[in-house]
Amino acid sequence: MRIMAIDYGDARTGIAVSDPLGLLAGETFVIKQWDPAALADAIAAEAETREVATLVLGLPKNMDGTEGPRAEKSRALKTLLEQRGMTVVLWDERRTTVDAHRILRDNGKKEKKHRATVDAVAAALILEGYLGSLRP
Repeated sequence: MRIMAIDYGDARTGIAVSDPLGLLAGETFVIKQWDPAALADAIAAEAETREVATLVLGLPKNMDGTEGPRAEKSRALKTLLEQRGMTVVLWDERRTTVDAHRILRDNGKKEKKHRATVDAVAAALILEGYLGSLRP
């Protein structure tokens, strides 16, 4: 079964889905939705379509490990997804957005042109981190 990673944002949410064996990050896309309940519905629908077993939701932490308002929003989305029958794992997403911007910049993408893409790349980084933690 596949694993889906989520980089939750206010206007756009990056999604990355693993291959069928759950070994590699594969497809990425963005869901444009600002309403948390509607976003949870959209994520659940995408997960069902792709036969996803586990959701890995990025948990934004401060560099000192503390949690702020963004982490509260992620925890609230986790609850909404669980209410829809989804299995959700929270994953420390520190630096994923910074790294996503760097990856895109290093590959010649202009900042203004990759605003939506950065969310999908950040989700892929979350997924890669999680998948890596599953290997011995």
